[in-house]
Amino acid sequence: MTKNIFKKIKKINDFNQEFWSARELSTLLGYSEYSKFLPAIERAKIACETSKQGVDLHFAHVSETQPSRNQYGLIDGRKISDYSLSRYACYLIAQNGDPRKEEVAMAQTYFAIQTRKQELGNNSSQDLI
Repeated sequence: MTKNIFKKIKKINDFNQEFWSARELSTLLGYSEYSKFLPAIERAKIACETSKQGVDLHFAHVSETQPSRNQYGLIDGRKISDYSLSRYACYLIAQNGDPRKEEVAMAQTYFAIQTRKQELGNNSSQDLI
């Protein structure tokens, strides 16, 4: 079940590389507010850096202009902050999320099972997400 949900929010960029939106992942992991998800991202970035991986390669900070109406009823472009996440970044975030959230616990279990399948050489689980 979790695998299908991760695949549902997966995106492909112009270079045919897969990525996930941190904002979409936050909702998937049961966070009602993106700001409450940011500490999990920061802990994951520390784990990435400590593992000698390129943080910028896995956590690409992006901002998008989102249309919204201003006080005069005119449409403005409001910038919203997000991250384009690699598969590895999604894994680290799940491991650093709030384990009291059922969605986070399910994601942690999913990644643990997928990792074990990879260790055993199970070719049926080529996707880690």
